[in-house]
Amino acid sequence: MNTDQKMRQSTSASAYGGRAGTDAGDGDPPVRAKRFWSARRVPAGIVALVVFAVSGLLLYDVAAVRSGRPAMRWREWLADQLAARPLDDPWIMSGAALLAALGVWMVVLALTPGLRGLLPMRSPGAGAEKDVEDAEAGVAGVAVRAGIDRASAGLVLRDRAMEVPGVRSARVDVGRRRIRARALAHFRDLDEVRADLDTALHEGIHQLGLARRPALSVRVRRSAKSKG
Repeated sequence: MNTDQKMRQSTSASAYGGRAGTDAGDGDPPVRAKRFWSARRVPAGIVALVVFAVSGLLLYDVAAVRSGRPAMRWREWLADQLAARPLDDPWIMSGAALLAALGVWMVVLALTPGLRGLLPMRSPGAGAEKDVEDAEAGVAGVAVRAGIDRASAGLVLRDRAMEVPGVRSARVDVGRRRIRARALAHFRDLDEVRADLDTALHEGIHQLGLARRPALSVRVRRSAKSKG
């Protein structure tokens, strides 16, 4: 492999901030901001409708049996099946596994905030943490909480990356704890492009005003068609 091939295939990487969520070196105090909780109206509505329909139908059938009418065929069939099939029957095991999975899914939805694509932003002023708590408590006159979509943040940072001289194309993936930037350079030294890209993205992340500052990882490589 000659020198030109090594140059075209070389890569460079860097990371900012040490651990994710730290603001060391930026002059801003760390802010604890809670994640946004999803209302989950659609799953809650579906579960409520299903429970209401099944409960209403079962209650009607029990009342009809109490009044001297015969039970519905579906309840007689279900009672016969449960009485005739052993506990290790494949259908019984499959039904139990399905119900257990649905139960675990509902518990996970109840205990997790969701909205993983929305990143909380820093509140203005020195009392940012207190403002967040007051806003959650519904105090009048307090600014509402702000957030930015991860995809939108990635587009903003990508535009900043494309402004760096020597960058031919760039891709920025924004995660909750780490931001990964991949750039393709077509001229200039790779280390110089990486350093300028590091600085531009670091400033862009700072201007986004995120409450939890993600770590930054940058990689720059040379296009195979570029020379020098």
